[in-house]
Amino acid sequence: MQGVQERLAIDGGPKAVTDGLIRDWPQIDDEDRRMVLASLDGGKHACGPNVEAFAREFAAWNGNRHAVAANSGTAALHMCIAACGCRTGDEVIVPAYSWSSSATCVLHHSCVPVFADIDFDTMNIDVDKIEAAITEKTRAILVVHLHGLPVAMDRVLEIARRRGLKVIEDACQAHGAEYRGRKVGTWGDCAAFSFNQNKCLCAGEGGMFVTNDEAMLTTAKQLWSFGESRTPHQDRDYHVYALGWMYRMSDLVAAFGRSQLKRLDRNLARQRENAARLAAALEGTPGLILPRSFEGALPNWYNYTLRFEPDVLGAKPKEARDRIVKALQAEGVQTSVWQSFPLPEMTIFQAKDGFGHGHPWSSPHARSVDYKMGNFPSARRHCDTHTGMTVPLRYPNGAEAVDRTAQGIRKVMSNLESLS
Repeated sequence: MQGVQERLAIDGGPKAVTDGLIRDWPQIDDEDRRMVLASLDGGKHACGPNVEAFAREFAAWNGNRHAVAANSGTAALHMCIAACGCRTGDEVIVPAYSWSSSATCVLHHSCVPVFADIDFDTMNIDVDKIEAAITEKTRAILVVHLHGLPVAMDRVLEIARRRGLKVIEDACQAHGAEYRGRKVGTWGDCAAFSFNQNKCLCAGEGGMFVTNDEAMLTTAKQLWSFGESRTPHQDRDYHVYALGWMYRMSDLVAAFGRSQLKRLDRNLARQRENAARLAAALEGTPGLILPRSFEGALPNWYNYTLRFEPDVLGAKPKEARDRIVKALQAEGVQTSVWQSFPLPEMTIFQAKDGFGHGHPWSSPHARSVDYKMGNFPSARRHCDTHTGMTVPLRYPNGAEAVDRTAQGIRKVMSNLESLS
């Protein structure tokens, strides 16, 4: 029989994480207010001076020659596809597990995503599966540094350079993550970052396209601003030279992002400290699979993702996982299931109909592509066994928040029999 202190909160016991202990993200201070109000009072609320300044400052912080501030990470990813010269029917290799934008950005440019399964241990694209996915139609490899854990970029680049392909880094969750001492977003031909509410650098919404290539910068900017050849910061002729969108960032968003950027290094340092403390507290907990780094990788720990062992989950892993997550949430542990579908399982890819009439798959320039789910067992296993958390590791949360979170996780994992 469970003791009073061991009784799960879902069964009427006390919470491990008390209400109000975990501080919200992001933290807003007087500098944020000053910069946003200055933008509001400045009179240039569209693509104003803060937009240019944010791009310059982010490029300098990350180590890129060029940057363009967009209205979302998804827009920045589409800019990457365009910048790589991809055309209708061309193929881009993407991981079978990520946020939907990692694949739909390919469709936005009338190209076809080809999925490679993930490596279960890292949750990132299985580099050993990339080569087999390459065809005569392949133009680029899009890697995702998922949850802030870097991909082994030297291995990806070796394949790409040997096969004459471009490399796009989806770094939307990976601000400040490094591989072999270099920040992500500086390895590939171009990269995209997001500044959505949940991201390590929050501007509410927004994104950033980065590259070191002048020609790619020009192509990306043309897509970014209506297909014009001159940006709003130049003497525009308002003539459309190519197909374009309106992906520009607003000045108020850029002002918020600039202010948050000043504190990003401090925030990431705390995040890494908290992740290390949580890992130490959970090490050896029966039934848990902890996220692991690997040689040369320095994650930012955007999302601390737990998976559960097969013997804990039994014959119906998804149902058992969901029961565990509900018990964790009852303990006050701020965790939830993130993306619960492998990307190729989503309706748009199974139906192969993006724009009507089966386009872009039906294009005479496209090749027949197979999205059979049996090709992606690691992505399927991950979807059914994971839960993740972000806010408990974020600044200003510290040791107490981490320790109580670990206590709640251990408490649930040691009382699984009561959830059956």
